[in-house]
Amino acid sequence: MSKTMADHISFGITVFVGFFAIMNPIANTPIFISLTDGMRPNEKRSIAFRSNLIAFLVVAVFCLLGKAIFQMFGITIPAFRITGGILVFLIGKEMLTGRTSEVHTPSQEDNEKSLDAKLSIAIIPLATPILGGPGIIASAMNFVSDKGLPEVIICLVALALLSIITYFFFLSGERFLKFIGESAIKVISRMMGLILAVMGIQMIILGIYGAMHLNL
Repeated sequence: MSKTMADHISFGITVFVGFFAIMNPIANTPIFISLTDGMRPNEKRSIAFRSNLIAFLVVAVFCLLGKAIFQMFGITIPAFRITGGILVFLIGKEMLTGRTSEVHTPSQEDNEKSLDAKLSIAIIPLATPILGGPGIIASAMNFVSDKGLPEVIICLVALALLSIITYFFFLSGERFLKFIGESAIKVISRMMGLILAVMGIQMIILGIYGAMHLNL
């Protein structure tokens, strides 16, 4: 195996684990179940599909246009890494303490509006901000901010794979919850929180290092 191929595989694993920790299909499955409670199976399938598709498209746009966005607003990579790192760390910290972060949790008002129209649940709050929220957008842009086309493609493939996994988690959610139990979900959520917190600190360190060596 060539060094380049090994680097791409390592990068892909890092991206997938990072996206998985933020999108967290295991912890978000109970949210999907509660939002779609009482709906017909075909309605649940439609909402699961639409929410994951929209979340994928939102994050994919930032993957593809991240550099253009940086140039348009005059944002440096180190500045974005530090800001994104703080954001990701805060989400992970809240998950570690057993609370849900406000930055990717819908408000009560959003929930009430979503419940008024069944299919709108797929957009708000499921697609945004739960699945395709600020945390995963910040991570996606950080992953590809100074990379080439192969890394961008890897990010999109990892995101697509995770969206498919999340879709099937949503459809089999009730059986899955009965199988592993609520306690296991809490443990997994805290583990994901630890991974996110460490990723956030790593992003901050890289951002500070980059800022120290930045020629303005």
